[in-house]
Amino acid sequence: MSPDGKPRCGWGDWTDPLYLAYHDEEWGTPSRDRAHLFEMLVLEGAQAGLSWTTILRKRDGYRAAFEGFVPECVAALGLDDVDRLMLEPGIVRNRAKIESAIDNARALLGMEAAGTPFVEHVWSFVGGRAQQNGWERTGELPAETGASAAFSKDLKKRGFRFVGPTTMYAFMQATGLVNDHTLECFRHAEVAKMA
Repeated sequence: MSPDGKPRCGWGDWTDPLYLAYHDEEWGTPSRDRAHLFEMLVLEGAQAGLSWTTILRKRDGYRAAFEGFVPECVAALGLDDVDRLMLEPGIVRNRAKIESAIDNARALLGMEAAGTPFVEHVWSFVGGRAQQNGWERTGELPAETGASAAFSKDLKKRGFRFVGPTTMYAFMQATGLVNDHTLECFRHAEVAKMA
């Protein structure tokens, strides 16, 4: 139970207003916004080995550093930009993660240039409609699924990086491809209506 008495998923720190807002307003909400989907792909990759709280606290820094996550703008960043971003305290200063964001923007644009729209492709891994799960407890949630493994394999073939099966399942949860709010969580029913 959280401070306001609303039942929520068991995975969050509900004393942290930033985390609380993320859970209550964004996590699991189906998104078909290209820039938002790309943002979450970059942020989930950046989170590898770190806490999600760390990423949430740096989110505004990421938005500024990565041009609002407009793929065309991120893809245009070069080596000098990578060096500059390595000095930026508002993001995770890891060269491989910074370079992967740029490479992923380029891979996204390459995919679209070849006739595969990014948003439609993302949603194709759940048949175009959010998958509604019915977990009783947070401990039941999988770390990855067959769909996230297929998604990961597909993106890696297209040149994307930091897109392992676990990262892709976290992405699917965050962007509402799957509704993994537990049944007792007040957001489960709200999110299910958005599918």
